[in-house]
Amino acid sequence: MPAQTRILLVSGSTRGGSTNTAALRTIQAVAPEGVSGVSAELYEGLAGLPAFNPDDDGADLPAPVAALRGQISAADAVMFCTPEYAGTLPGSFKNLLDWTVGGNELSGKPVAWINVAQQGRGEGAQATLVTVLGYVGAVIVEPACRRLPVARDWVGPGGVITDSSFRGAMADALAALTAELAALRA
Repeated sequence: MPAQTRILLVSGSTRGGSTNTAALRTIQAVAPEGVSGVSAELYEGLAGLPAFNPDDDGADLPAPVAALRGQISAADAVMFCTPEYAGTLPGSFKNLLDWTVGGNELSGKPVAWINVAQQGRGEGAQATLVTVLGYVGAVIVEPACRRLPVARDWVGPGGVITDSSFRGAMADALAALTAELAALRA
């Protein structure tokens, strides 16, 4: 395994106080303490992506799209966490995923998802995400996928979840993802 394993964290929310983004910030916080040799980078360009247009999906990509694809390419794996809007993925997040189709950066890349929605919510977004990830040829690492509802009052300073059991579950998800990476590299 390389000296440093890079995990890209992608939130499907543009909301400032998003529990989805807080879950990913928590993974970022526990990565160095929970799994040695792992760095986790939060993708922060969702709101700046232009609307997907196949005519623009060529050699001269819009700069935000080129940056997104570069971050995905540089990552060893990607962890997603998204809210559900109107029974499916938020439009801005689906737009991000649409930009990944032509570039093939997710093809063969290990990925996982975290669902932090309360019981009875989030299944539509999760199902759609799994469908899109399958379409682009990503390798879903099931042991790293988690459904862990988050209470808003768990989000503390810096937008990180303070609940110790949640933090432990995120460390476990990260460990499962890195174990799969090690197995794929062996």
